[in-house]
Amino acid sequence: MSLLHNQLRRTSSSLSALCRSAHSSGRLVRRLGTGAVAREQPRASPRVVFSGIQPTGLPHLGNLLGALLNWVKLQRDAAPDDQLIYSIVGWHALTLPQDPKALSAARSDMFAVLLAVGLDPKRSIIFHQDENLHHAELAWILNCITPVGKLKRMTTWKSRLATSRNARDESEIDESLLNAGLFTYPVLQAADILAYRYVCDLQRRTGILDDTHSATHVPVGEDQQQHIELCRDLADGFNRTFKTKDSKKLFPLPQHVVSE
Repeated sequence: MSLLHNQLRRTSSSLSALCRSAHSSGRLVRRLGTGAVAREQPRASPRVVFSGIQPTGLPHLGNLLGALLNWVKLQRDAAPDDQLIYSIVGWHALTLPQDPKALSAARSDMFAVLLAVGLDPKRSIIFHQDENLHHAELAWILNCITPVGKLKRMTTWKSRLATSRNARDESEIDESLLNAGLFTYPVLQAADILAYRYVCDLQRRTGILDDTHSATHVPVGEDQQQHIELCRDLADGFNRTFKTKDSKKLFPLPQHVVSE
């Protein structure tokens, strides 16, 4: 696993350079990126906020009040050295059958919605998940260390499968219809979050963040808190299993920020 460790660290360095270049141009960022770290009035523990939304149709009132307006509030209240990263997570949408043309149109529609509700590309990074292949690569690595028992205890895949089959409750679902993508999508969600640990490295190198702080925060609804706990378990398990020579932890443990 030393080769894996080295590859992840090289990837972190190259992505940091890419992100600084993308943000400094002042363009609408539709790929992975991060803003330059503010050096004025550094905080003791700046945050890296990551969250995603699926491009499956226009948001309903629940999405708008439960997630999107909370994203705008986080953007408004964020300190100058906080990093805000929001993604349209198209790979998650593939866990259930989709019409290709409708999904393609929904990608563009969702991007427009995020701008319309008030997310500012000059302050927040907004991008499509499939434009950063490291999400899928890290998801496979994490899948290889994730016990099936942990995934069986996840409740969201059961409710989504029940909804897709018009079942009245989870007791009516036929697990033979469960596909591997839906079963393991909490691992992809963990990869979505942990892929941005390089931002923490950048902040540490600039002296804004020390190794005692976790800089990853994830705004989620109550139904997603179980997935954040899985993400923390996977990050902790990886850190303990594949230790670096200097004993530093590769992945910070994310904290959930409950949507109001």
